[in-house]
Amino acid sequence: MNAPMTVPDDAPVDVPDSRAAFEARLRAVGADRYHDKHPFHARLHGGQCTMAEVQAWVINRWYYQSRIPMKDAALMSRLEDPALRRIWRSRLEDHDGGLEAGGGIRRWLRLAEGVGLDPAYVASGRGVLPATRFAVDAYVHFVREAPLVAAMASSLTELFAPAIHERRIAGLLEHYAFANPETLAYFRQRLNEAPKDVAFTLAWVLDNARSRADQDAAVAALTFKTEVLWAQLDALWHAYVAGNIPPGAWRPGDGGRG
Repeated sequence: MNAPMTVPDDAPVDVPDSRAAFEARLRAVGADRYHDKHPFHARLHGGQCTMAEVQAWVINRWYYQSRIPMKDAALMSRLEDPALRRIWRSRLEDHDGGLEAGGGIRRWLRLAEGVGLDPAYVASGRGVLPATRFAVDAYVHFVREAPLVAAMASSLTELFAPAIHERRIAGLLEHYAFANPETLAYFRQRLNEAPKDVAFTLAWVLDNARSRADQDAAVAALTFKTEVLWAQLDALWHAYVAGNIPPGAWRPGDGGRG
């Protein structure tokens, strides 16, 4: 019988992946887990959603959109390097806009108005599903508290976003009367903004996740973020497709214009 294999005492136990292999691990998270594969998106992009389902999606996705700049502000508060803060600051400008105009949040509210909702009602957050609120708040908390490499890596779902935005624009234009350049401006603008953000963040994570533990934490953080996105759609489906709307959440006819 062969003797059991022994491991030398000086064998490395924390060997990081190569840069290419680490990037491949990150990209594999999106290939396996990104929410473009959720059945609600197939329903939305294929024109099968009722207007009530579209409105519910707009209301609940608003909560996520409204917390993105808060997440980025929390991350910036942790950055000691002013050069890094200057780079990250553009994300706040992209979402919040200027004092009078611009920004993804304002563009999302134009979509809300286009689907027949009162933008002030949507912005109040009163109709958001409890599960949406819990998932999004957990993401903001994670970015505020997690090690910096993991906090940064959690935003890398932007790697996979352009493809879903393109499919969404095409599907909404084909199937829904509310879809036009003004109501879909949020998605078109993100096609311009996201590439610069993801190029910087991906390079930063690849450069700064120097140990295998750092790399594993980055992959776990990105996995967590895909679960945050997936959980929101699970809640939306359960409430508005399956018809199990919880107390306090928006109901069709609330917050509309007529």
